[in-house]
Amino acid sequence: MFIESPSNKSEKRGWIEVITGSMFSGKTEELIRRLKRATIAMQHVEIFKPQLDTRYSEDEVISHDENAIMSTPVTTAGNILLMSSEVDVVGVDEAQFFDMGLIEVCNTLANGGTRVIVAGLDMDFRGRPFGPMPGLIATAEFVTKVHAICVRCGNIAHHTHRKMKTDKLVLLGEMDLYEPLCRKCYRAALSE
Repeated sequence: MFIESPSNKSEKRGWIEVITGSMFSGKTEELIRRLKRATIAMQHVEIFKPQLDTRYSEDEVISHDENAIMSTPVTTAGNILLMSSEVDVVGVDEAQFFDMGLIEVCNTLANGGTRVIVAGLDMDFRGRPFGPMPGLIATAEFVTKVHAICVRCGNIAHHTHRKMKTDKLVLLGEMDLYEPLCRKCYRAALSE
C-alpha cells in the first residue's frame, strides 16, 4: 500500500486521458462532461479545438446533442502549449485533426502537472489509425473507448463510414456524409 508523504501532498500531478471511438459515439459529450466537472471543482480549465472545425461554432466545442463549452480555436498543437500556462486542466477536441506535435504537447503538459483530456476519432473513414490519436492512446494513463450504434443493424458501431466517394482525408460533415457502422456492415459498405 502506497501512502503519500506530507511533502508530496501539495505536488501537482498531471496525466493524459483519451476519449476515442467512431463518429456519433459521444466523445465530445464525455469531454464536455469532464471539463464542466473540473470547472465546478474550481479548477482552471482551458479548452482547445482545431481552427478548421467550424461545423457548429467557431469558438465553442459542441456535441451532437448540442451541449456546448467555450473553446479556443488553434491552428497547430504548439499553440496549445503556448496558451496553457497556469492551467489545471486542458481539454482538446477533434484531436485527430491536429499535427503529430500534439503527442509531445500533451506529454509536456502532463509532465508539468496538468490534467490533459483529449477527444478524437481513433480511425479515419478508411479504417486506419487517424493522426496523432494512436500515439496519444499509447502514452495516456486513461483511455475510454466509446461506441455508437450501427445505423444498419443496431449492433455496436466501431467504424465511421463515409457515404460519399472521395479520397480526401479530412471532409467535415455530419450524418449527411457519415454513418456509424459495426465491423460487418462496414465491410459490406466498402464493397457497395
